[in-house]
Formats: sequence, C-alpha cells, structure tokens
Amino acid sequence: MLIHLLQLGRVPYAEGLRLQAEVAAARRAGVVGDTLILLEHPPVLTLGRNASQANILLRPEELAARGVEVHEINRGGDVTYHGPGQLVGYPIFDLRGDLPGKRGPHLGPVDFVRRMEEALILSCKDFGVAAQRICKRTGVWTPAGGSVPEKKIAAIGIHVAQAITTHGFALNVTTDLRDFEWIIPCGITDRAVTSLEVEAPGPAPTMEEAAAAVSANFGRVFQRQMLAVRTLQELLRAASPSSRTAPQG
Repeated sequence: MLIHLLQLGRVPYAEGLRLQAEVAAARRAGVVGDTLILLEHPPVLTLGRNASQANILLRPEELAARGVEVHEINRGGDVTYHGPGQLVGYPIFDLRGDLPGKRGPHLGPVDFVRRMEEALILSCKDFGVAAQRICKRTGVWTPAGGSVPEKKIAAIGIHVAQAITTHGFALNVTTDLRDFEWIIPCGITDRAVTSLEVEAPGPAPTMEEAAAAVSANFGRVFQRQMLAVRTLQELLRAASPSSRTAPQG
C-alpha cells in the first residue's frame, strides 16, 4: 500500500485549491491512491466554516497593501495564516480505505485528524521539539513551561466529502511569527503560536528537512510506503490500471 507524495514548493493559494480539487476528484474516481501534497503559500488568510471576520485584526486595505489574500473555504475551524516558512500539507485520502484504526466502513474524520496530529508530533520530536495534543483543541502544541502556557506549532482543519479528505495542516517551520499578529489564530486568544525555528535546541530545520520528516512520519502513522512524484501529471500517469484503487462502498 502506498501514499503518493507530491511536493510543489511555493504555490499561490488559489492554485493549491485547484490542485486539491483535481486530486480529490481523481481519488474519488479511483484513478489515484491516497496522496499527500506538501507545499508553501505566499501570505494568505483563510477562513473556515466557523470563522468570524472579527478575528481578522487588519482592515482589508491594510491586508491588500501587504499583498495578503483572504479566502473563505470549506474546511473546519476559524481563521488561520499561511505564508513562507510554513509547511502546508493537504492529505487527499479515502477514509473508506485500508487505514489503521478503522472500525467500521470508514475511518472517522476525528480519528483521521488524530493520526495527522500524531505524524506531526513525531516530526517535531525528530528535531528535538516536544509536542502534544490539548484536549478539545485541534492541532499540535508545545508543552506549557512555568507560567508560559502551551503554544500552537501546527494548525489542522479538514473537509470531508463522499469520504474524501481535503485541506489538512500547517506546520510552522521558519515562519515569521509576527504575521500572526494580523489575526486571532483559530479564534484562540489565550495561547500564542510558535515554530520549529524557535523551539528547536539546534539549528532550525530547513523546509526540505521538515518535509522529509513529515513525509516519513505520515508513512509511519498510516502504515504505508511513501512514493514521491514530481508533478500532478506524473501522479496521474503513475496510477496505472493495475494500481488503481476503486472507490469502496
């Protein structure tokens, strides 16, 4: 069993949405297998289904002057920021497939999110950064220390339609954390954000190193071999008739 890995570098957010939709349609049709897309975005704010505009702290003209786009999207969660130095992952998975922990006809969305969190926790550990979950707060967090509460190092929000997942996670690697001052991240006022660059005991990992760790740990958590492809076209070609996975009902 495989997970296809498609790494795209820095991609405009609208292009990322288009690629997700194309891969999701191919996954739904059984043309491709489960796929993890890794990329970066130029500065952009995204508002999930539960987002409040009040959590954007800059006026539209201030955002425009900074070249920051705003997109309302169909993932769960509130407002978040994507930008350079942040590893964004879009796992396009069929929850009806052979996934660890599946107890019924499909893996539940919450269980899927927990496995994503585990892959990211393991990835942080690879760089000497302790990370954890917080009950009732989706994402990955560094532990509290003394009077300093936990800090969010990775945000997660997904959408599921016909058992196919889109959207995913954003792991702060070398992100300029000052950009989060434009918003109230995820609508949470009592916790700050952080990054691997800030928390790692040694040199900050590169984006390539972070992507390699996340890819390896996705394979580990989902018990699959990772198979890298360079382009969407190569992904579609790699799915030969003998390797296609038909939708399951």
